[in-house]
Amino acid sequence: MRMLQITALMDDQLTGRKDLLCEHGLSVHISYHGKRILFDCGSSEKTLYNAKKLGIDLRKLDAVVLSHSHYDHAGGFRYLAEQYAVRRVYTGPGFFAPKYARSENCFRNLSAGFDSRFLEEKGIVHLPVEGLAEMIPGVHVISGFPRREPMETIPERFLRLTEAGLVPDDFRDEICLALETGEGLVLLVGCAHPGILNMVNHVQALLGKPICAVFGGIHLAEADTRRMEYTVVALGQLGVALLGLNHCSGDSVEAFIRQRGGITFCHPGPGDCLFFPTVTDV
Repeated sequence: MRMLQITALMDDQLTGRKDLLCEHGLSVHISYHGKRILFDCGSSEKTLYNAKKLGIDLRKLDAVVLSHSHYDHAGGFRYLAEQYAVRRVYTGPGFFAPKYARSENCFRNLSAGFDSRFLEEKGIVHLPVEGLAEMIPGVHVISGFPRREPMETIPERFLRLTEAGLVPDDFRDEICLALETGEGLVLLVGCAHPGILNMVNHVQALLGKPICAVFGGIHLAEADTRRMEYTVVALGQLGVALLGLNHCSGDSVEAFIRQRGGITFCHPGPGDCLFFPTVTDV
């Protein structure tokens, strides 16, 4: 049976593979029907180091997907593109708008560290996605998530720079990846800034298929117990059977699920893999 293999290359903490590196960031390698996709690149060249240690040849990538332009997801792309020939990169709209976070008396630059000229210089095809795009049969890139869940608010500290100055960041550049498997859709998210329930509901409505698993950061590290419980219960009701929680998901939500139960979860650190059977006619 053909398989989807998801391998974590970067996360904030190590799990089983103590010979690998970790940093504040996320990167995932995907093998799907003979295609190789890199979802996010971490913060630095450490992602490349981990890939080599794991025997993953990043020279053979078919595409790179950057979930949003924060440095901990896109900062490692420059190192990747300077060492290997990247064919194409998918982003959301407005990806290159400078990003900041308010920090007491200053503003912290959170941007990726490269612009569109860098892509042009490297001969990389840039494919901004507005709405829905099928990268290859069975692999979908989605942007534009309606904000319907009142609890899923974006922290006020996140800002983007426009011609009018600094404005609250609505994360219009955030995208996710949905892969068709024999068990349903597997959803990969970077930080889920628009809200994981907003994203899951939109993807299911857009593609007309259930989501069986969610992998990545769901940004509940700062959530209170009420929001954690609401989110976990709602995901289970939507049919999500497995959560691969890492990066910004938060230790507290893992502890909450471990105590409460009701849904299966894991924390895929660098070197950890997930496997799903795929349909043969995709």
